[in-house]
Amino acid sequence: MGPHPAVAAIRLAVRRVLHDVITDFAETDFAEQTERAPHAGRAPHPELAEAGAGRRRAALPERPDTPLVLVACSGGADSMALASALAFEARKLPVRAGGITVDHGLQDGSDTRATEVVGRLTAMDLDPVEAVAVRVGHDGGPEAAARDARYAALDAAAERHGATAVLLGHTRDDQAETVLLGLARGSGIRSLSGMAAASGPAGRYRRPFLQLDRQTARKACLVQSLTVWDDPHNIDPAYTRSRLRHEGLPALEKALGKGVVEALARTAQLSRDDADALDTWAAEAGRDVRDEAGLLECAKLYVLPPAVRRRVLRRAAIEAGSPAGSLFARHIEEVDRLITGWRGQQAINLPGRVEALRQGGRLVIRQS
Repeated sequence: MGPHPAVAAIRLAVRRVLHDVITDFAETDFAEQTERAPHAGRAPHPELAEAGAGRRRAALPERPDTPLVLVACSGGADSMALASALAFEARKLPVRAGGITVDHGLQDGSDTRATEVVGRLTAMDLDPVEAVAVRVGHDGGPEAAARDARYAALDAAAERHGATAVLLGHTRDDQAETVLLGLARGSGIRSLSGMAAASGPAGRYRRPFLQLDRQTARKACLVQSLTVWDDPHNIDPAYTRSRLRHEGLPALEKALGKGVVEALARTAQLSRDDADALDTWAAEAGRDVRDEAGLLECAKLYVLPPAVRRRVLRRAAIEAGSPAGSLFARHIEEVDRLITGWRGQQAINLPGRVEALRQGGRLVIRQS
């Protein structure tokens, strides 16, 4: 008799991601070796490649460069289910598995809970395992500040341990909430695309559970007798995501029927595909609309579709030094008016002390 369906589902999701990580690691390793080889760039004979792969597999237990995969674990149901699946699957694959828990210091006893999580991860035979304490600032509100501090800590831990990937326990429900939050901000199709299955430097962050619902992860913990911690912030109405989770989404399901979460998750994937295509188009267009001096030509920008033109403008602003996280749709709309509604306007001030102005049929975006 096989594992419970919920356990089988989380293990399968993690197994697929681990295979991707192993493949990416092998390709990177091969690329680095060929760069050092006398005949760099020449593909090896298939039999030699297979023999080499066999030697690598035989040597894996001793190799320090076997890919290390960390799980970011808060002790909640989603991340504990993820940790258990990683521990199970890693035993059968050429990967090392470890865990990181971040202590945000926002609640009494958070350090004690972090220590408890370390103990649970260690009991799963994950190694390395550590708790990292962070100081949460105030920029962007409490949720954004905590997220920024958490990702900074995870980035540092990944670099410190040489981890190839960090697994995150975001589920389909989290994806639906992210889409609705993006819709409320009115920040465009990229925001509606939600969270990517892989993101961060070199695809460091992997989200195996984006196609699984939150209840599946919780059920997997229950049937495996895994102790979980329910963060009181997740039910605190002071937090926007909490209100959306416990009030907004249930209201939508009551009005529109079941299936809202699944539909929003599908919307995220469709939006991401569209946004990726537009970004590719904009990257190509951004080269074509510049003159010999590298300045943006307003006439060429004007004839671009608005979605492509605004992406070109946003990219140019970021390249000039405007922080991506502080550059909002309203900023780009103002810059766009220098192209589509030119009436002799003054320079537009952008975050990061960047300004955009029109001079002699050229759009100049520079540090002010």
